Amino acid sequence: MTKQTALSWGISNVLDDVEFNEKDANEFRNLLDGKETSEDSSLSLMTAGQILTGQIVEITKDFVIVDVGLKSEGLVPLSEFTDPEELELSKQVEVFLDKTEGEDGQIVLSKEKARRQRQWEHIVNNCDEGSIVKGKVIRKVKGGLMVDIGMEAFLPGSQIDNKRIKNLDEFIGKIYDFKILKINIDRKNIVVSRRELLEEERLSKKTELLENIHEGDLRTGVVKNITDFGVFLDLDGIDGLLHITDMTWKRIKHPSEMVELGQELQVMILSIDREKGRVALGLKQKDSNPWEAIEQKYPPGTKIKGKIVNLVSYGAFIEIESGIEGLIHISEMSWTKNVTDPSEIVQIGDEVEAIVLSVQKEDGKISLGIKQSEHNPWEDVESKYPIGTNVTAEIRNLTNYGAFVELEPGVDGLIHISDLSWIKKVSHPSEVLKKGDKVDAIVLSVDKESKKITLGVKQLSSNPWEDIEKTMPVGSLVKGFVTKTTAFGAFVQLENGIEALIHVTEISDQPFAKVEEVIKKDDEVTAKVIKLDPEHKKIALSIKEYLVEKNQINRDDIVVGKSEEEEETEEEK
Repeated sequence: MTKQTALSWGISNVLDDVEFNEKDANEFRNLLDGKETSEDSSLSLMTAGQILTGQIVEITKDFVIVDVGLKSEGLVPLSEFTDPEELELSKQVEVFLDKTEGEDGQIVLSKEKARRQRQWEHIVNNCDEGSIVKGKVIRKVKGGLMVDIGMEAFLPGSQIDNKRIKNLDEFIGKIYDFKILKINIDRKNIVVSRRELLEEERLSKKTELLENIHEGDLRTGVVKNITDFGVFLDLDGIDGLLHITDMTWKRIKHPSEMVELGQELQVMILSIDREKGRVALGLKQKDSNPWEAIEQKYPPGTKIKGKIVNLVSYGAFIEIESGIEGLIHISEMSWTKNVTDPSEIVQIGDEVEAIVLSVQKEDGKISLGIKQSEHNPWEDVESKYPIGTNVTAEIRNLTNYGAFVELEPGVDGLIHISDLSWIKKVSHPSEVLKKGDKVDAIVLSVDKESKKITLGVKQLSSNPWEDIEKTMPVGSLVKGFVTKTTAFGAFVQLENGIEALIHVTEISDQPFAKVEEVIKKDDEVTAKVIKLDPEHKKIALSIKEYLVEKNQINRDDIVVGKSEEEEETEEEK
């Protein structure tokens, strides 16, 4: 018997006498025989990546010690136990064998990885693309968010919501339902969507809402968009338009004056287009229409008092009462001023009195005037300025067709260009008048209703054309100054101020090439009247006939003179 055999036999006898349990005794005998123990054998079969079931044997400040039946217990970070009920001694837990031997010789376990592995197995075995899972948004990444659905899944930015997102941070930490868009088994990669669920929910709600709503119903919506023409509200599944004209009975420039994004509003359903899925909403319709009895409340002539709330180029809006505004046109602001801008008379916030001029209930319009509360200077204009009255007035404005003069504040008159002169052809009033000058005139007509007074300057003197045939008959000689020469003749202003024409054929009895060779501007000439046309105010003169007649007289004088001399000579002889 060898020493080794004897030693083994001796120890074996001892083991038989000592009270070991059968398992421990067998393990010890295997150790003496150089065989692997059951624990070593189990450990050799374990590989990293397996999920094991263990028992919590100890809980420390930072770790939970779990016995999985191997040669040593494993450490699991305490932070991986999110459920406090799991932290209980002797509690059975599933853990992931991360390493069979760590730096300190102990096995490395992870409860979190075991949970993720089980979740992945669950998803692969039970979920398809299109399945619904619950998850928690955990962090931002490039292009979207990461979601914990038991394992990490990618939520693209375009699949987060069905409306525009300003800040991704508002989603972190929140739990939602997600739809699985893609499962990549090879890469253990999952892509999910929240938007598709929201769209499905919206369409479902929209269908249900369109089936159940009716015109006249009151619904609560959330303002989701504000435009120049109105507001779009989310009615929990369907969008409705609240037009700016249906927001208030008052006049507003922009919907943002009344609402803001995210605000809840109770609105009335005005109309429904079920085929196109469109709903028209109203806010002002919840209140009674203040225009219903407007004609009885504010008949023309009523004096009202209100506040100026808006100025526009053509007038000012005054708030008579809540929801009721009237327009004071600039033409109704003053009898005496030519108002071009309403701010010349009133300012926003001013309290003013006005007179109701007209009411258009259907159009929601009230016309007002403030000048009507003052004396109208046109009331007694007929008695103050009867036809034939001589007046002196200041020239306020010149136009192509005449001159406007101010007879008194608020009362203007017009001197038409045709009433400036009997004898001069005036192309523009500025040829004879100047703005700011005083001018004498006579009243020709008065139209109180149209607020028009016409005046004349030439009527202050007699019309020289009325007796032209007596004062300047055909054949008479006249004198004047050349005012203008043309290719067809020359114009001459006569002593009475009338302008006459000497045609080129009547300028001289001698041949010439140009008019200027015979006469020039400002030359004084004597001519013979050869034609009168009082109706068209035209006089034709002739220098040639004057010269011919003059030369004939001279020749006659010469003939007469020679005869007398001959007689005297003969007598002397």
